[in-house]
Amino acid sequence: MTKKVFPTGSPAAPPTVWFVGAGPGNPELITVKGLALLKEADVLIYAGSLVNPELVAQSGAGIRLDSWGMHLPELVAAMETHAKAGQKVVRLHSGDPSLYGAIVEQIAELEKRGIAVEVVPGVSSLFAAAAALKTQLTLRGISDSLIVTRPAGKTLESDQITEFSRLGTTMVIFLGTEKLEEITAKLACPQTTPAAVIYHASWHDEKVVKGTVATIAEKARAAGIEHTALLVIGGVVEPKRSGYTQSHLYS
Repeated sequence: MTKKVFPTGSPAAPPTVWFVGAGPGNPELITVKGLALLKEADVLIYAGSLVNPELVAQSGAGIRLDSWGMHLPELVAAMETHAKAGQKVVRLHSGDPSLYGAIVEQIAELEKRGIAVEVVPGVSSLFAAAAALKTQLTLRGISDSLIVTRPAGKTLESDQITEFSRLGTTMVIFLGTEKLEEITAKLACPQTTPAAVIYHASWHDEKVVKGTVATIAEKARAAGIEHTALLVIGGVVEPKRSGYTQSHLYS
């Protein structure tokens, strides 16, 4: 069956909600398309605890709703009401919506109500973290793969951090700042493996702390980092020390 495509805003177009990735924090790191939608929005629903207020301030929306503390039924009801009233609704997620963004459950509920969805990707904080470290997440001779994961917690019964750490590849751990000691105790890679904690990657108050698996938790705590950070583990954290191999690309 051929899917009908209507220009946004045409009389035949269904009510639509735009899911937009806000980027990692720096308001200049949202995509061009994302910023245009932000400025065109009539209604902005944003993750207030994670999205930079400077970015929210750039929105032209007359109605701005902070989704912090809102449950799914309340969130979907707000999007449905405004979208069906003919207003342009933008749901602003931090980073890229595909990583720990919980968008699929929102989309499923909206589609049940006859509301179309468009997703605009964003720059993930894991890329901002790599930029802060001035490194590559995949690097010839050190790691050809990347594992993105999170620790067990309220919404995850168990994790595979120990198993993943045995693979000797780059790991980026989200949602684990409050559990750094617990996470590093699970790691099966050598204690001398380089590690870094990046707080608020790309924000004006960004902090980068480097160490090893054995020392990174203590160093991060000493720097006052308790939340909103990423843990990066692997030789890519210290490529010069880890002995990377020059790429064939520029050979």
